[in-house]
Amino acid sequence: MMLLTVLWTIALISALAMAAAVTFRGFAGVAGVERDRVQGDALLTAGLEVAAGAVMSLGDEPLTEREVAVDLSTGSARARFSDEGGRIDVGKAPAAVLASLLRFVGASEQQADIVAGRIVDWRRRDSSRSADAGAGPANALAKRPDEEQPFSDVRDLAQVPGMAPAWLAAMAPLTTVFGSQTVNPLTASARVIAALPGVSRLQLEAFLAARRSYPTDAERLATLFGPGQSYLAAKPQRVVAVELAAALPDGYAAAAHAVIVLLPQDSQPYRVLVWKPLPSSMSR
Repeated sequence: MMLLTVLWTIALISALAMAAAVTFRGFAGVAGVERDRVQGDALLTAGLEVAAGAVMSLGDEPLTEREVAVDLSTGSARARFSDEGGRIDVGKAPAAVLASLLRFVGASEQQADIVAGRIVDWRRRDSSRSADAGAGPANALAKRPDEEQPFSDVRDLAQVPGMAPAWLAAMAPLTTVFGSQTVNPLTASARVIAALPGVSRLQLEAFLAARRSYPTDAERLATLFGPGQSYLAAKPQRVVAVELAAALPDGYAAAAHAVIVLLPQDSQPYRVLVWKPLPSSMSR
């Protein structure tokens, strides 16, 4: 009996030791993942800081899509950034621009006109609600009409009746909610220009060739579109989209999408309007 008791005691102690080892390994794994997450977030922030500095250093030079990288002892970060003013603002663009954009992404002539009209009606409805809500004295500092934005995200267009998911997915890289009624011809991508009303293939090719020769002459570039030049205007680049990716030496990776606004006269050089963590194919 004594021998059995001793053996059972040894077995119990062994089981407890094994359980403790597993628990400690689990705690160590959790701590390791948390450490990687914190370091990944820090690298993303470093990438955002470098991107903001690069944008501010451009001065009056047009912000075409660019990329910067930073290497630190904890890992590396990359930032690709572009001017939001070079995209079509779904909350402010005229109906003709919205209809042209919808046709560009696959809608028929009739579908494009109907859905574009519904987007405009949706914006008016939201503007009316905002006006009613802001009638009191507490809203004395309400935004001016040209600053109102009925959509907080391009994906909000999914609420508009008739909007097909495939159209919305194709529109996403061409659109914004942080632009203006016009598109900046100095920073817009070829696909954004092609999506504007009345732009033919020949006009697009002529425009791209002219922009390579005169990258800062917005007026000269706009005249290539005749009546369509009313949809174009160069404005100071204040809102910037930034795609961030970070990688740690152990293989952990993190990614995020950010939108920042540059505020030269503010207490901070820039402020973050959007910060959205993204899945990364490199993440463990």
